[in-house]
Amino acid sequence: MQKFDYDVAILGGGSAGYAAARTAAGAGLKTAVIEGGEEVGGLCILRGCMPTKALLYAAEVMHLASHARPWGIRAENVSFDFAKVMARKDALVKDFADYRRQQLAGGKFKFIRANARFLDPHTVKLNLLRSSPAKRDESAPSSSNKNQSRLTSADTLTAKNFIIATGSSVAPPPLPQLHEAGYITSDDVLALKRLPKSFIVLGGGPIACEFAQFFARFGVKVTLIQRSGHILREFDTDAGIEMEKVFRREGIQVFTGTRLVEARRKGKLKTVSFEHDSQTVSVSAEEILFALGRVPNTAALGLAKAGVATDGGRIKSNDFMQTSAPHIYAAGDCTGPHEIVHLAVQQGEIAAYNIAHATAPRRMDYRLLIAVVFTEPQVAFVGLTEKEAKARGISYLAASYLFNDHGKSLIMEARDGFVKLLADSKSGEILGGACVGPMGGELIHEIVTAMAKRMIVHELAVMPHYHPTLAEIWTYPAEELAKKINVGDYAKLGRKEIK
Repeated sequence: MQKFDYDVAILGGGSAGYAAARTAAGAGLKTAVIEGGEEVGGLCILRGCMPTKALLYAAEVMHLASHARPWGIRAENVSFDFAKVMARKDALVKDFADYRRQQLAGGKFKFIRANARFLDPHTVKLNLLRSSPAKRDESAPSSSNKNQSRLTSADTLTAKNFIIATGSSVAPPPLPQLHEAGYITSDDVLALKRLPKSFIVLGGGPIACEFAQFFARFGVKVTLIQRSGHILREFDTDAGIEMEKVFRREGIQVFTGTRLVEARRKGKLKTVSFEHDSQTVSVSAEEILFALGRVPNTAALGLAKAGVATDGGRIKSNDFMQTSAPHIYAAGDCTGPHEIVHLAVQQGEIAAYNIAHATAPRRMDYRLLIAVVFTEPQVAFVGLTEKEAKARGISYLAASYLFNDHGKSLIMEARDGFVKLLADSKSGEILGGACVGPMGGELIHEIVTAMAKRMIVHELAVMPHYHPTLAEIWTYPAEELAKKINVGDYAKLGRKEIK
């Protein structure tokens, strides 16, 4: 029997990789984590969730201070210091990243700073990262750490099992001319030293929408160009339409249903031309933000030699997070199907658990899929959207309620948006929920809880809610659906009957 260096080796030390390592080591498996990024921490900490949400919250504070008149508050000549906005973001990221480095190098498993490439299904070649003493990676274990790597650049590592969690990077632009015109990505935004006067945002997904509003609220002239018929196309159309209304009211120029034609640069301005309503439209700005998605970091891994199948660079995996090579698992953005950090963590945990408990494996369950966009109002959903329910032929009923007819949101002057519930047309079980409104990312968790317990709308409708709160808005669509769905004598189930 072949003897391996490790029971499990994990490629990648981000959210998915760390979750996998913690689970594997906790199960008593000899574990190694191999991280080849220039920085340690993963997308969420370094360039995703934490830094972007820090900036977005600053923009929300700025917006509230600038629009305080409805509450009878005078705030004249509200201004900001962009350098301090960015410095606060940097400080938060440093704290989170320092903590992650401590977790990775804490001694529970071997932590190796290297790029890895498969030589065969159980062996990877390691190219160790080099740095000068003055710029030594603080994430590397100290000389006193018993798990310090003492490998050379020619070393290999063998493992009985692997978990690939190498994340993703910004997708290449669809127009070759964009390279000539020049553009920045969401990664580059986080390092800006000054605000441009004008911005063209290419894309209409969560990243594009969040940054479009961020820049607009700090006084930048923003034009957003989206290929599909509405922004936020993974959500239902009503959510996209509502946010387009908000964006246009805040001065963002929004073009949907477009096709990019050309990009060029003249002097200090960059121009993008696109087809819209059967016409060619050209828009110029000081800077272009390319926000059209990300691609898996798998090209350099030598996956073919490991017998790992991919589809467009994305690693194909089953509900057990197992790849086409049964002893190799995948987790996070490199495999999908959703690029969401809490799912990446779950995938990493399940992959490691299944390696440790091969006779009783666990499956990923995407029934409670959650998505949140941190615009203002926030946009969120859990479970099924109407688009998906129709595509899958699921019989459902839906009901909505507007925030502009709700007590607490009127107090807050948060009049945009709505909540929506989807329920099985026969059983009344809650199948999905959506929220476009104040604190939408928080409010959606009430429906996450309800769906986790497989509640029916009748139960949600009679569940006590304090008044006035934002959360009580969910009872209105629940009551509407409960009246339409007959589940028999509800009172005999020991629950209050809906009247």
